[in-house]
Amino acid sequence: MADELDLLRRANPVPADGPHFGDGPLDRTAERGLDRLLHQRPVTPRRRTRRAWGLAASAVVAALVSALLFTGQTTAPAVAAPRPLVVQADSTPVSLRTLAERARAAAADGSPALRKGTHVQSWSLGMSDGRPPITLPEERIVRWNADDSHTELVVATDPRHPGRPVLRETDGEPRLVEDGHVISRQTYPPSWSDAPPESRPPHDAVRLHAYLEEAERPYLSDHGKPLTTAELLDATKILLDHWTLGARESAALARLLADAEGLRPAGRVTDRLGRRGQAYVYDASATRRMLILDPATGTVLGLETTFTMGRPEYGVRAGDVMEYSAWMR
Repeated sequence: MADELDLLRRANPVPADGPHFGDGPLDRTAERGLDRLLHQRPVTPRRRTRRAWGLAASAVVAALVSALLFTGQTTAPAVAAPRPLVVQADSTPVSLRTLAERARAAAADGSPALRKGTHVQSWSLGMSDGRPPITLPEERIVRWNADDSHTELVVATDPRHPGRPVLRETDGEPRLVEDGHVISRQTYPPSWSDAPPESRPPHDAVRLHAYLEEAERPYLSDHGKPLTTAELLDATKILLDHWTLGARESAALARLLADAEGLRPAGRVTDRLGRRGQAYVYDASATRRMLILDPATGTVLGLETTFTMGRPEYGVRAGDVMEYSAWMR
């Protein structure tokens, strides 16, 4: 914790003991610090982490600007990186095949149903040369209407209460609580596509695999080969960022994941929303992906990526969280 606090203090352009803290003007040092935070270009990441780091950089700027404009403060709220999730040491791992069978049984009555749109809480790490890494937690809710128009609301979660959703739904409408800074609120006109991930996902494993391949295809280096496990996890994230899966779609996805090479059971874990799940991990060259599934229904609850090797040039250590998503109904 001390290391994180030191990073946050160095990233703060106006320290608490500064002579111009509060409503006074920024001094020259603070102005330069704020200018670097707002305008410094992030280092281009490798292809596989394209979405997390690119979105993080723009989100940090948006949060800083919104804090300055709407609160009248000269500093933005400090946000620390989340701790990696820890598997319970005394828990018994459940195989993906067993969980897939549970999901199939739970989907017998077809409830709950598939719904277009998503509700997700996420963290993503932004890195740049010469600056401490910054993690901004966000919550996004997307709802589609009968005429194929949709609304999207994105807020910054309260860093004083990590893991607590700041969005609630009342009569099907998203509502803000007091402690969320609005990053964006947009309404989109009617639109429709017959291509994944906008098109309706199938609920059998063979067709769902083809659907996910098409959704991930723009990011693939070799279009002729089947999805690797890493690509399957990326495609799963794309799917869940567009759709709230029903029981049958979750069962089909669990069946696919059960055949994924290198995705192994790790044991029981409690995610950042306090939900209990079964963790499954996949190790790549420098990262570890942890997929969290509901132990009874096979529903995907979350996906976390952590570094397994340090990157001292970016201030990143082994075990630091790169990104995390927690999906809700």
